[in-house]
Amino acid sequence: MLFDPSHYGLIYYIIPLPVPPDLSNPGVIQPMRSLLTGTALAGLLLVPFAAHAAPEPVPPAAPSSDIPESSPDSASTDAAGHAAIVVNGRQITGDRDAIVAPVVLSGENLARNIAPQIGTMLARLPGVSTSGFAPGASRPVLRGFDGPRVQVLTDGIGSLDASSVSGDHGVALDTLSIDRVDVLHGPEVLLYAADPAGGAVNALDKRIPRRVPDKAVSVQALGSFGSAADAVNAGAAADIALGEHVAAHFDASYNHSNDLRIGGNVLSPQLRAQTLSQAADLADGGDLIGSVALTDQANARGRLANSWAHGYSLGAGVAFVDEGGSLGVSVQRLTSDYGIPPRPSAIPDDPVSISLRQTRYDLRASLNMGGFFDRLDLRAAYGDYTHAELDGGVASTRFYNSAIESRLELVQAKHGDWKGESGIQYGTRNLRIVVDPLLPDSITDRFAAFTRQQLTLGTIDLEGSARYEHTAIAPKSGTARNFNQLAAGLGIAWHPVESITVSLSGTHGERAPSAEELFIDGIHDATQSYERGNPAFAKERSNSVEAGLRYHGPRLAAAVTAYATDFKDYIAPIPTGATIEGFPVYQFIQVPATFRGVEAEGSFKALEWGDGNSVSADAGVDYVHAQLTGVGPAPRIPALRLRGGVDLDSDCWSARGEVIYNAAQNRVAANENPVAAFTLVNANLTWRPMGKDGALSLILSGDNLLNVEGRLAASETRDFVPIAGRDVRLTVSVKI
Repeated sequence: MLFDPSHYGLIYYIIPLPVPPDLSNPGVIQPMRSLLTGTALAGLLLVPFAAHAAPEPVPPAAPSSDIPESSPDSASTDAAGHAAIVVNGRQITGDRDAIVAPVVLSGENLARNIAPQIGTMLARLPGVSTSGFAPGASRPVLRGFDGPRVQVLTDGIGSLDASSVSGDHGVALDTLSIDRVDVLHGPEVLLYAADPAGGAVNALDKRIPRRVPDKAVSVQALGSFGSAADAVNAGAAADIALGEHVAAHFDASYNHSNDLRIGGNVLSPQLRAQTLSQAADLADGGDLIGSVALTDQANARGRLANSWAHGYSLGAGVAFVDEGGSLGVSVQRLTSDYGIPPRPSAIPDDPVSISLRQTRYDLRASLNMGGFFDRLDLRAAYGDYTHAELDGGVASTRFYNSAIESRLELVQAKHGDWKGESGIQYGTRNLRIVVDPLLPDSITDRFAAFTRQQLTLGTIDLEGSARYEHTAIAPKSGTARNFNQLAAGLGIAWHPVESITVSLSGTHGERAPSAEELFIDGIHDATQSYERGNPAFAKERSNSVEAGLRYHGPRLAAAVTAYATDFKDYIAPIPTGATIEGFPVYQFIQVPATFRGVEAEGSFKALEWGDGNSVSADAGVDYVHAQLTGVGPAPRIPALRLRGGVDLDSDCWSARGEVIYNAAQNRVAANENPVAAFTLVNANLTWRPMGKDGALSLILSGDNLLNVEGRLAASETRDFVPIAGRDVRLTVSVKI
């Protein structure tokens, strides 16, 4: 046997984890402390065994992390030092160990696309759309998947909110504190979830310092104003060296926007015609008040009523860092209040809004081990989340979510061309709903063990991942459900020459149905629908394959990715066409399903002169086709999207113009309305008066410059929530 896990203390010191805390008790701090302390001790006990077993002890290395402290905007290098380029978000290089090329948003591109909600911020990346429920509630949609199939993470830990419960719930994530966002697909997703089909979004921040700053004090600030909603976004962060080994971080952000200006009618043509028909029927029946109300709503244009949003966040962190590792903690308080645009109604209800609050505590520890294992990483977080759904400013339904999530991960030292990482993960969520409960209170517990191994054989890279996960869902009333999930992934990349990568990967995933999919049954005022689950659902199974081709030359970089996923027992909410108390009924069903898609990007440097001056052209396309077997098209699938742009770049100036064509989406689920095509024209101009590495950047952006009316096929509210109209935005970024 080449490697005996028991010889390194794994069997004896990882299994005895503390008993999971009972979050039904409001006093969760003590259980959380027990969990974190016990997990950390379990990791510390590994040290003497791993060090003793190492045949060639290695001196302690400087603190390290797989996450870069910062990432350049348009170019980077891989581990071998080969230059990379980012094309429409896809990071491309000819010779790197990534089998599935990452999609990233960082640097000035991050500043240009800054938005309070993560879904809106990522919506232009390849294969990414947004749920677009309302300006204040927007989750990312990856390759047609959303909700619980897409993990939204902060430094590898979940958002610990209720955003996956329903589309009207915003993501509790401070986008102004983010340094970089990675969109993950393929076997790597198994590090975080047993269902890799949808992918994951991992936002990286500096709230817990990873190193002591070189300067005594470093300050970064970003502010922007957008004309479409008179939107103000501002954020600032300070990193302070408190000593040779201690660093502190402070950050704050603020956002405020009024009702959104739009480029045309509020209602889609289909819903507008239906509303005018209902108005005529009311007039014929003598209800002139109701008829006038519906007519006014049908003819509304130019502004989206009740689409305002505002919020703030405060955060602080401190860390001890030396040659042996690091230990840090942080705390964040986040608030978000936003309106929900209404469906047309003859008797308009009071405006509905959401008031969201979260207090979150994070811990990160890293221990440099110097043996077979290079590093032991611990991440843990506790989130206390609540939001109230307000009718006319009065609280009605309230959601409370107390959650803990922790990860203990062993990173292997690189032995020749072999490297890897393995770990365990535990999470628990206590969800309570009061006043008008849509589903019973429930506690969801998850335990997982995972590994990823990577091997390079000449011009071939190999990768294998595996994950076991157990999910237990215990409702306060009803039958408890338990699920065992097994997932695995394999990938291979071939580099016939340095400029070309050919890749192929396959994954098998299993997902336990969420408490919402099992038990929800009632009218949800915020989504303005009646939703009904099924407590007998089985776990969802998927098999996926992804093939890619990437090229990176002196002037041309391009990538093509094709993927296919087959589901057994796919869970989807289907509009039935029926109504209950005037609300459309959505029934969760479970059927086989198929998803097929393609993403392609390319960039060509047409001109290059002087010191870093260039003109480049780029183009991209993404498309997904989804079918529910025996039912028809899957609901809310993004349409074909084509984009093309031209960039002018120099040390002090950069400019970009682009056109994005969103095709019509006529492949819609039963009782869904088709979505018309629309074309966006966008442009931006960046001035860096002190050069690319200078302290000041000014960005002038114009989105939807032609002020067209458009609707997102992935949005549940697309018939009465169109996209933003013309938005001219000025952004200022300062580093001191």
